[in-house]
Amino acid sequence: MATFTWTGKSRQGVIQKGELDAKTREEVMGLLRKDQILVTSVKKKPKEFTIPGFEKKVNDKDIVIFTRQFATMIDAGLPLVQCLEILSGASENPVLSKAIEVVRGDVEGGATYADALRKHPAVFDELYVNMVAAGESGGILDTILNRLSKHIEKAMKLKKQIKSAMVYPATILGVAGIVIIILMVFVIPIFAKMFTDFGGTLPTLTQYVINTSHFMQDNIVYMIVATAIAVKLFKRYYLTEKGHFRVDQFALKIPVVGDLIQKGSIAKFTRTLGTLISSGVPILEGLEIVAKTSGNKVVEKAIMNARQGISEGKTIAEPLSKEPVFPTMVVQMIAVGETTGAIDTMLGKIADFYDDEVDSAVAALTSLLEPLMMVFLGITIGTIVIAMYLPVFKMASIVG
Repeated sequence: MATFTWTGKSRQGVIQKGELDAKTREEVMGLLRKDQILVTSVKKKPKEFTIPGFEKKVNDKDIVIFTRQFATMIDAGLPLVQCLEILSGASENPVLSKAIEVVRGDVEGGATYADALRKHPAVFDELYVNMVAAGESGGILDTILNRLSKHIEKAMKLKKQIKSAMVYPATILGVAGIVIIILMVFVIPIFAKMFTDFGGTLPTLTQYVINTSHFMQDNIVYMIVATAIAVKLFKRYYLTEKGHFRVDQFALKIPVVGDLIQKGSIAKFTRTLGTLISSGVPILEGLEIVAKTSGNKVVEKAIMNARQGISEGKTIAEPLSKEPVFPTMVVQMIAVGETTGAIDTMLGKIADFYDDEVDSAVAALTSLLEPLMMVFLGITIGTIVIAMYLPVFKMASIVG
């Protein structure tokens, strides 16, 4: 089997293009003729060279654009298969385009849209598929798709806020680390040779820095290998259920950072659950989906514990109140929502509140990290500079 790219015109004269997996060019043309497409060109797609870990992926923005376009077409009354056919050729992301083309084929073969999407978990997550299923069963697919696109956009914004808080300090520390390594491996040895040639006893601080520099020069390869092994072992440990839980548990206890993670998780939990409930997804099924997409094992365990309690006949608020990760205010607001019968609306209000809290937590983290980084850099680089100048002062006093 090979992949062929094709271009053609539909019966309405609309230019279309896409990809198909087939054995020969003639087979592709035959398949397209069955779809009543007038083929203008068919070419074998050249093999793409991809570096492991850098393969083309479908991001949230691609999904939002696809979902909004799809909702508009459905609302305009276009048939489902025709919508997918048009969108598969319109998508700029080849991975998404190919997935839509396969989904179109499955739907055309008699599968439901949700079942066709479920075969592509790397592109369409469980939340997306279950909301589409609810929309299909309720006959409100266009409404559900609009809700989905809004939900993904808000989730993107939340993710961007958290990432932006980490980019600046990570960049500063990365540059500082490179500067320190250059000083210790390349600059300090020059001073050390000069001091050795001059003779005399070096100050303790200077000798300590020079010894550290020698150690780094002699063991730099081993240090790099050891760091790589440590990172690899940490990743392997994090992939285990126990390791993932313990790392996430530790992250929640870090001052300021833990607060940011907790608020972000609560915002995601309440918004996702509210969207699922308002879309007609059963509460137990919704909680299971939300738990799997929470992004934090501690929060996931708390949600699954709450789900267990609800399956035994309890309210949502009752088991959540026993989980430390959920603040009292959140539990109380959920209880009010259950009492008034507007749980989805209340969950949306909690999510809006915690979106603002995430903004405040990001600002607090940034304002805390900036002075801490300045102090760290000042002490580290300052110590190296002072250590190098102490022998200079000593030489000047001897000469004087």
